[in-house]
Amino acid sequence: MAQPLMPHATASWLVDNTALSFEQIADFCGLHILEVQAIADDTAATKLTGRDPVRAHELTMEQIEKGQRDPDYRLQMTKGPEQVRRTKGPRYTPVSKRQDKPDGIAWIIRNHPEITDGTISTLIGTTRTTIAAIRERSHWNIANIVPKDPVTLGLTTQRELDAAVSKAAKASGVEQAPTDHRLEGDREALIEQLRAERLQAARDAESAGDEASNDGGFEDPFRR
Repeated sequence: MAQPLMPHATASWLVDNTALSFEQIADFCGLHILEVQAIADDTAATKLTGRDPVRAHELTMEQIEKGQRDPDYRLQMTKGPEQVRRTKGPRYTPVSKRQDKPDGIAWIIRNHPEITDGTISTLIGTTRTTIAAIRERSHWNIANIVPKDPVTLGLTTQRELDAAVSKAAKASGVEQAPTDHRLEGDREALIEQLRAERLQAARDAESAGDEASNDGGFEDPFRR
């Protein structure tokens, strides 16, 4: 069941402005009845500022009036609270990683010049002005910028970077080098060969140790 955006503040408003039962308020707000009791008794940790669910279009006065007449009536949300969705544009980057952005931008510019500034801006979470300054080597800290893989720096994911590279290559008509799988079988065979040689060497060493042990424990009665 959907709940108000601010359940405790909504409960506070309903307690102060309606004759609904604590049970009805608790049910509507998704709270325990004792929490509503605490709000009513002002024993909550802090005095809450009430939030009007009618003005928020989460409840109607008709429902409140019906609930006040019938204690068994259960209030229903008119609509759920608006969900916050990430909008397009530069992503948020933690402060601890922001100093690494120029290095990541420089790496992309050097290794994938086909990627547009707009795509770099979205991947790294920076501005086109910063990207242009690094591309033109007019950035104020250009002397200390060292190209580093943005994935390793934690500025983006490998999947997002690969998708951006693929999209940019397709848009610019640049063919990506196909992955060479021809040596995979030889590599596996070489690994198996080395494993077998290692196993055989261990067996030979064990056998040699057993022979030496047997020779040392046998005494020739005719030898003087």
